Amino acid sequence: MINTTWLRSFCTLVETGHFTRTAERLHMTQSGVSQHVRKLEDQTGVALLLREGKQFSLTDAGERLYAEGRTLIQALSSLDQRIAEDPPYKGLVRLTSPGSIGLKLYPHLLELQSKHPELVIDYRFAPNTDVENAIADYKSDIGFMTSAPTLEKVSCQAIAHEPLLLVTPANVSEPSWDALTQLGFIDHPDGAHHANMLLSANFPQFQHSNLFKRNGFSNQIGLILEPVSMGLGFTVLPAHAVEAFNRPQTIKSHQLTKPVSETLYLVVRREQSLQSRMHTVIAEARKRL
Repeated sequence: MINTTWLRSFCTLVETGHFTRTAERLHMTQSGVSQHVRKLEDQTGVALLLREGKQFSLTDAGERLYAEGRTLIQALSSLDQRIAEDPPYKGLVRLTSPGSIGLKLYPHLLELQSKHPELVIDYRFAPNTDVENAIADYKSDIGFMTSAPTLEKVSCQAIAHEPLLLVTPANVSEPSWDALTQLGFIDHPDGAHHANMLLSANFPQFQHSNLFKRNGFSNQIGLILEPVSMGLGFTVLPAHAVEAFNRPQTIKSHQLTKPVSETLYLVVRREQSLQSRMHTVIAEARKRL
């Protein structure tokens, strides 16, 4: 590989056209500049200069090296500055979360991006296990989870609480145990977990969601309430998912005697140094969640 210190001396010499001025610009001796050029010629195996007393001209090889080397030296000159740059509203931020959080958060992050177009939001919906795996495997910068992570590579911080809601068709005024039994359950990937948390706290008859008649299942967060709105059953969902449903008049969420919330966790890779743009996104998420 070409020694970049020697290359810098050579390119500066070509630009100044004079050994003495090159030495002054680089804070070197004139003999040091000459030595760098000769070492560069030895390394490349070709003559770079045609020397005529104190004057010189470039050989064909010297002209080609300068043309290529000038670009390289300019790039190296700005490398420190580019590395040190840490703008708060520029660059890619990759996020992963369960769908209920994403339904709440993603629109606000898009608003943030619209104000700062150089800030690029990459948002993926995934269950909790996939969220922490994405963080651990460097596939995501920031994660949000509804349960604490288990992997030692992932650290977490509780940042919010999200209420769980019992949701029935709009015509159900009183969600008695008999009414729920008759309706049947609309399941989803976290259905058993959410039902256990909320229903076990409010109905002594509850044992497991599997004991309800299972009238449907969807793994798409935006579609879970569709069968509920059509009178096909009830479900339990986080409030963010219920708020995002586009036909609220067709469903009814019920305030039960004992409210239950699940904790929302911010997760990042342990000992990861977060860049300014990631802190920007985290601050926005805290504000919205």
